[in-house]
Amino acid sequence: MKKILSALTLTVATSSLLVLPAFANNSASKAASAANTSSAPAAASAARSYPDFVDLVERANPAVVNIRTTERVNVRQGGVIPGMPGLDEDQAEFFRRFFGIPLPTPRQQGPNNRKPQQEEQNRGVGSGFIIESNGFILTNAHVVEGATTIYVTLTDKREFKAKLIGADKRTDVALVKIEATGLPRLTIGDSSKVRVGEWVLAIGSPFGLENTVTAGIVSAKSRDTGDYLPFIQTDVAVNPGNSGGPLLNTRGEVVGINSQIFSRSGGYMGISFAIPMDEAMRVSNQLKANGKVSRGRIGVAIAEVSKEVAESLGLPRARGALIRSIEVGAPADKADLEPGDVILSFGDKPIEKSSDLPRIVGDTKPGTTSTITVWRKGAQKEFNITVADLEPTPKAAAKKAEPEPSNSTKNVFGVAVTDVSDAKKKELSIKTGVEVTALAEDGALAKAGARIGDVIVRLGDVDIIAAKQFDVAMKAVAKNNRSVAVFIRRGDSTLVIPVKPVVTK
Repeated sequence: MKKILSALTLTVATSSLLVLPAFANNSASKAASAANTSSAPAAASAARSYPDFVDLVERANPAVVNIRTTERVNVRQGGVIPGMPGLDEDQAEFFRRFFGIPLPTPRQQGPNNRKPQQEEQNRGVGSGFIIESNGFILTNAHVVEGATTIYVTLTDKREFKAKLIGADKRTDVALVKIEATGLPRLTIGDSSKVRVGEWVLAIGSPFGLENTVTAGIVSAKSRDTGDYLPFIQTDVAVNPGNSGGPLLNTRGEVVGINSQIFSRSGGYMGISFAIPMDEAMRVSNQLKANGKVSRGRIGVAIAEVSKEVAESLGLPRARGALIRSIEVGAPADKADLEPGDVILSFGDKPIEKSSDLPRIVGDTKPGTTSTITVWRKGAQKEFNITVADLEPTPKAAAKKAEPEPSNSTKNVFGVAVTDVSDAKKKELSIKTGVEVTALAEDGALAKAGARIGDVIVRLGDVDIIAAKQFDVAMKAVAKNNRSVAVFIRRGDSTLVIPVKPVVTK
């Protein structure tokens, strides 16, 4: 099973950065080209070499910092028992009970008894980089999480105690501050202009080896590994100790914060991930201003729109975010959105993948009213929605369905249904629907993943009100001889299952 592991450390660099030449042997390339124009393509290819990062690294290193964290832990101090130094109360009780040795406990010894003491222990090492000359430093949230004290060491060996301004676990970005002025800083680049295949490098402290430089290329952009982050994927060697350090382009601009690696062993395996700087700076600005990050929410659970689901809903192509469920009283509920709607755009931003929605909504200031476009029953509809503050979504308790057995499954879906009771409607927060009471093992609905106890609330564009009406809708669907979207309520979620009726002759 694949696993994304956090890289535990990182270092950063740069102050005023130098624009590097694209290739080290540029002049040689020109000379070769001029000497033999007839073989220009071959000569240019032969003269081409890897970029030279020497000047960039020299400029960047002064802005790279090492971050060391400590935490206070309780250390149990046992009393001294004659002839058995260091024996604590629990150990003395063990000897007394099981071996009959009447050893005095530390509590009985009075003066020798010691209260638990706190001791500062090293917690971890990471990296960061200076973004403002007055001491503001960016790093990863997981580097400073749980730390009692944060120590920042510059490349000139000066060490400072840092103050945590704020940390955001969702994006893994933290902002710390040291009391210093005139510090070198990194130039912030535009991560939206990063191109797949371009050269990048990282500066950090893998395994505690300070100021280690590694280089590679951008392998992919907008890689989804989290709700709020479209990561930059690279093949730059990043290991534990690199977290929080900068990812630099060949112009010496920081375009990302090295954050995670893909690994089955805990070490580098050729894939690493960096937080894009445009997102990191948005978070940093909020942390600096408020000490926390405010995000918007609309109160929906969503799923990806597959090709099969898109076809069954009549969508021209697979895109958007399918609403699986809506929280009662949430902005989506107040805006009259429904489970089964496909969100196509939020404000003026299109939703291509379901993962686009949390990022776009999260970046919207709470209290903002936006227009949301959804696909419902074969047509686009627009609604106004007011974004709320992000809150944890309460998890609904799992509820067991207790369907009544039925053998009436000889139809195009291989399903038997009954009207939903008022109690079940209230339990599932639905107004209409029919409950599945039996499924033929080889039936179309069973093969598509339906279960006994599911409630069918819609068939294609038709809302299901009663069992008899469902039978009529099934017969109409059978005439079309194509897949249809079956909307199923299961627990607190609405599933959309594409099903092709099995018509027997």
